[in-house]
Amino acid sequence: MTPRRVRDIDYQLLPGTDRKTTDIVIERNGIITVHPPKGYSPEQIDAVVESKRMWIYRNLAEWRDLNATAVVREWVNGETFLYLGRSYRLSLVAEQHDALKLKEGRFCLQRSLVENGGEQAARRAFEQFYTAKGIKRIRERVAFFAPKVGVTPSGVAVKELGYRWASCTRKNFLNFHWKCMMAPAKVIDYMVVHELCHIHQRNHSAIYWNEVDKVLPDYKERKVWLKKHGAGLSL
Repeated sequence: MTPRRVRDIDYQLLPGTDRKTTDIVIERNGIITVHPPKGYSPEQIDAVVESKRMWIYRNLAEWRDLNATAVVREWVNGETFLYLGRSYRLSLVAEQHDALKLKEGRFCLQRSLVENGGEQAARRAFEQFYTAKGIKRIRERVAFFAPKVGVTPSGVAVKELGYRWASCTRKNFLNFHWKCMMAPAKVIDYMVVHELCHIHQRNHSAIYWNEVDKVLPDYKERKVWLKKHGAGLSL
């Protein structure tokens, strides 16, 4: 990504694509990314960003409002952590073979892990839990929805993706953030279909959303949920 600035708007310029329109996105961390068509000059891209100034202002303001309610969690007994849209209390336990288990309606975390490794070790245990659960569930959902979309992805991975929920590479490999597993099952399905449809359409055009709508007629409801609650899907 290449940083650029148009007056008071800072954005990250991504490589050009075969699409005919410029895709401007406010990412989960508030960064503005711009995906232009191949062959666009920096001046042409700046002009497009300038023309979308009011849209960018409006969506940045909305992003700030949504993220003002972001949750800060502590690694203590009774704190709540999300899994598949539900909240579970944390219990620090003295004796347990696994670093973290979801057991009897609670997240059970090795007390020694927090005492010796601190927040970093506890966070890593949760990341590993979400990643392991995620790869199983998301692969199953990809296998379920891929025939409905009419595509065959080359593979699926669950990992740290920074500010993106998911991505579809040029080789049709799908990546999903481990934080996806905090969302309700319906929202995870939306993320899966979202990326599968990108194999057909590498943009967010009307044609693309029509592809999503064919598989998930209520996708807008799921999309709005993610936009409103995405800031809370965090450790």
